[in-house]
Amino acid sequence: MYRVIFSPEAEEDVKRLNRQAPSNIKKLTKLIKELQEHPRMGTGQVERLKHYEEETWSRRLSGEHRLIYRIYDEIVEVLVLSTFGHYNDK
Repeated sequence: MYRVIFSPEAEEDVKRLNRQAPSNIKKLTKLIKELQEHPRMGTGQVERLKHYEEETWSRRLSGEHRLIYRIYDEIVEVLVLSTFGHYNDK
């Protein structure tokens, strides 16, 4: 089981998401549970992003918001980078 941690930016994104699009929080919770089990597959249109130096993945929260994260298999950890916006961290 992977440990899911949030970057400081992602923690702020969750707060902003909760204020501006609270309906996405339920889906975010579901996706986080999936990340713990199998971070490379599942719901939310799982996609490996191409324009990053490190292996970075995306899942759809809504038409506007994405869950962006990195997987570290060697330490069994997933780092959430962003939960707000449409690939804002490029």
